[in-house]
Amino acid sequence: MAGIKEKTVREAIAYRRSVRTYTDEALDDEKVKDCIYQATLAPTSSNLQLWEFYHVTDKQKCEEIAKACFNQGAAKTANQLVVVVTRRDLWRSRAKANYNYLSNAFRASNAFRPSQKKMVLNYYSKLVPTLYSSFFGLKGWVIYLSAQIVGLFRPMYRQNRRSDLRVVAQKSAGLAAQNFMIAMAAIGYDTCPMEGHDSLRVKRALGINRKAEINMVIGCGIRDPKGVYGERFRIPFGEVYKKV
Repeated sequence: MAGIKEKTVREAIAYRRSVRTYTDEALDDEKVKDCIYQATLAPTSSNLQLWEFYHVTDKQKCEEIAKACFNQGAAKTANQLVVVVTRRDLWRSRAKANYNYLSNAFRASNAFRPSQKKMVLNYYSKLVPTLYSSFFGLKGWVIYLSAQIVGLFRPMYRQNRRSDLRVVAQKSAGLAAQNFMIAMAAIGYDTCPMEGHDSLRVKRALGINRKAEINMVIGCGIRDPKGVYGERFRIPFGEVYKKV
């Protein structure tokens, strides 16, 4: 792999395929770690970054997780695995981190009006807790019903139930996972995102917090040509592209 020129974004997107079988060629741990870092630069709802990334290089752990992934080729032949995890339960610490960072940024700069500072800081100290805190799910329903009523008269954010916020965390993690796979493709490494897994067994294997959720398991390696199932198929672009 030495001396290979890194691909452009367009080239990496074109190169990336869901590879089902890998060769025995080893991956550079530090390069994979850097690709995970690229994943953390993905956009995330409210910048809460409710995610964690488990970089699995231990062969025994890889085998254990492969079994939890039903021994599908993308897991069984993978040189390494990356498990993307959502941590909606960490919203308090992540909101506080944003609040502290922005407070320091505002003190160091005069570029913001007092009203802007107040609005942004209130977002993390008041709005986020209102959305994410819960009392047996009842608070979420009160907020949801209130939003539907207010929404009769003006635009209103409506996806505010506990289940909606779970989806938000999963979407953000999915964006990060895509960043990771494109970064891997850019350096000639291959991946395969897998939703087919026993999430409880994966969590046990890695000692993942019970409140966390597995977003996906990603097999990593160097592609065996047999692991790419023909030319890429996509629904005709004209069927999915809607210009308004």
